[in-house]
Amino acid sequence: MTPTYRSGLGASDRDNIWLLGRSLPDDIMGKVSFGELAYWMMTKRQPTHGQMVLFEAVLAALADHGFTPTAIASRLTFLSAPDSVQGALAAGLLGGGSRFLGVTEDSAKFLGGVLARHDGELPTDAAGWDAVALHAVQTAPGFVPGLGHPVHKAGDPRTPVLFRLAREHEVFGAHLSLFEAIGRVHPQVLGKTLPLNGAGVCGAVLADIDIPQGVIRGVALLARCAGLLGQLAEEMSDPVAMDMYMNIDRNTDYRP
Repeated sequence: MTPTYRSGLGASDRDNIWLLGRSLPDDIMGKVSFGELAYWMMTKRQPTHGQMVLFEAVLAALADHGFTPTAIASRLTFLSAPDSVQGALAAGLLGGGSRFLGVTEDSAKFLGGVLARHDGELPTDAAGWDAVALHAVQTAPGFVPGLGHPVHKAGDPRTPVLFRLAREHEVFGAHLSLFEAIGRVHPQVLGKTLPLNGAGVCGAVLADIDIPQGVIRGVALLARCAGLLGQLAEEMSDPVAMDMYMNIDRNTDYRP
């Protein structure tokens, strides 16, 4: 008996290509945006207008943030192997971890864990959310993902935009409500005020628009992939990686 391998995504034969049960050339190309297609493929359903607006906003929010370690890794890898754009791109994506990009997933996971413990008894007002958030911060085993930013110490400019868009498009759900409350109550526990960073808010948004938990970090990497391609295109036309390398190499504090 010939084995079969089930998939509801794409397939093809000699004359056709199907994607998500539709004809790729007839029903998808030129009619469905890449962002919509990415959402559709991850969730197996088309997004609502509000979900699409927020998904695209998250992709834009996470695409590039300047000379971050992921961008530097891509540029330096391209310097070393200019024949391997895929290697340079992969080098940057591999740096998506707990400090950069991975915070999006970590925040969604943290918020989801808190909400799961209150399933069926979610607050209906700000005071109720504050109480849940206060307990969550007090009992957190370590840092609360999404709190603080190395540059935007007075407030991440992406955060209020994402909150506003979520409210305007009626996708402001439990994850965002809890994260917003954490922003209000955490100074009571930590003794200082930290900004809610954009990556953390992105995690709350993605959870509220029903992106599966297991692929949320992948969405951050999808966004950063576009940013890294931009970094590599700029490196090709206006290179700086050699200067980075030489500056470090010629200023090494060698202490054998």
